Amino acid sequence: MTMLQGAPWLLAHRSMLKPNQPMKVSLYGNDYVLWQDSLGTVSCLPNACPHMGAMLSEGWCIAKSDGSGTVACPFHALEFDSTGCTVLPGANKPTKPLLQPLELIIQENFIWTYGGQEPKIPIPIVLNQIAGEFELIGYTGEFSVKTNLLSMLLNMHDYNHQNGTHRPLFEIEEVQFKQFLDNGHHSHAYFDMPRTQPKLRDLLKKPTLLVLPKVLQVHLENCFPCLVIVHVESPIASIRECHVFVPEASSVTRTYVLMFAKIHHPLAYLIKKKFLPLAEIVVRQDADILEKLYTNTAQHIKLNNEVGIDWVRRNFESFPQVVEPNLSRC
Repeated sequence: MTMLQGAPWLLAHRSMLKPNQPMKVSLYGNDYVLWQDSLGTVSCLPNACPHMGAMLSEGWCIAKSDGSGTVACPFHALEFDSTGCTVLPGANKPTKPLLQPLELIIQENFIWTYGGQEPKIPIPIVLNQIAGEFELIGYTGEFSVKTNLLSMLLNMHDYNHQNGTHRPLFEIEEVQFKQFLDNGHHSHAYFDMPRTQPKLRDLLKKPTLLVLPKVLQVHLENCFPCLVIVHVESPIASIRECHVFVPEASSVTRTYVLMFAKIHHPLAYLIKKKFLPLAEIVVRQDADILEKLYTNTAQHIKLNNEVGIDWVRRNFESFPQVVEPNLSRC
């Protein structure tokens, strides 16, 4: 259960799929090719061509007259439809399915899957709620990090690493923890982070720092194990920075960020795209430190404010059940 089979995973947002262009995704140690046809139908097949194993994601899509699409193998140009069938040279009808499609659950623009496993926990509804109220700015920070899923989640729920890992970006002086609300696989964390006032040269390089206050009031909404949402409120815009996690393999975890905004002031329209590079820097800093950890090291020191880490460990070890203790604290 190191990859929590039976949990839902957000493979992609539709905005990440260009029409009739294959995309490689991985889950549970298996590679797939994902594509969207001209009608908006999303398909997903195992990535290895059943002829000689070429990566279908390195091929191309062929748009049909009815708007549907197939994916073509880059080795011998065999075309596979969404059911995994192909038409062999010299034949006039499709073969039986040669590739087993990965079952997808499409919710508006969100492409979910249980990876062929029996569902054990439901898909969180919070992204649909956000998409109904906020506009999508875009996606960023997509990395395949050489770390296991547990280490990735522990990092994202380590509220003490902000003034270490992310200190160069935000000049955070300390973390002042305020509240943690434990609702099983769903939780909220609230803490303040006083910042050193940025210098003029920093503002010129990163104008989005202009909208950051002297004290960052952080609200993290957590949906175990696939999603962490950073709620950012400012006078000019409300931001929802959605960090997504997918276990590509036992020692590789994919992450990316979907960013949504609600604009309160015209200035935000001018700089909203600037939030994406800022989020990518955060993810890159996390990815960098995660690949420099000795993950088997026994923990002999416990810091204050590790309630998020405790929440992850409890849910990971008891998955899919939620056991005591309840970790809520004020």
